[in-house]
Amino acid sequence: QVQLVESGGGLVQAGGSLRLSCAASGLKFSVYVMGWFRQAPGKEREFVAGIRWSDNGSEYADSVKGRFTISRDNAKNTVYLQMNSLKPEDTAVYYCAARRALRVGVSTIDYDYWGQGTQVTVSS
Repeated sequence: QVQLVESGGGLVQAGGSLRLSCAASGLKFSVYVMGWFRQAPGKEREFVAGIRWSDNGSEYADSVKGRFTISRDNAKNTVYLQMNSLKPEDTAVYYCAARRALRVGVSTIDYDYWGQGTQVTVSS
C-alpha cells in the first residue's frame, strides 16, 4: 500500500520560510518522479515543483521560481520543498504526488499517488 505523508506546514508571516517534507512508503521511491502541487480555496489544484529520479533535475511553476526549491533524499524516501520569501498568495493546501515516469508532469492526471496535504498559511 502506497502512502505519501506530508508535514511541515503551518502559519508564517510574509517574507518567511517553511520546509515541507513528504515521506513515501510502499513504492520504489528511487524510480518515481515526485511533485508538489497546491490548492487554494475555490481554485484548482496547480503544479508547484517536480523532481526527476534519473538526474534530480527539477521544474518549477513560474510563480515560485527563485523562491522555492525541491529536493529528494532517496535513502530516506523523502522529498522536500523549501519555500522562501513566502507571499500571502502562496496560502494553500500543499500536496505531494508520485509519478512512475521519466519526466516531471505538470498536470494532476500525470500522477499516480497523492498525499493528504498540509496547510500553508502566509499572513500579510
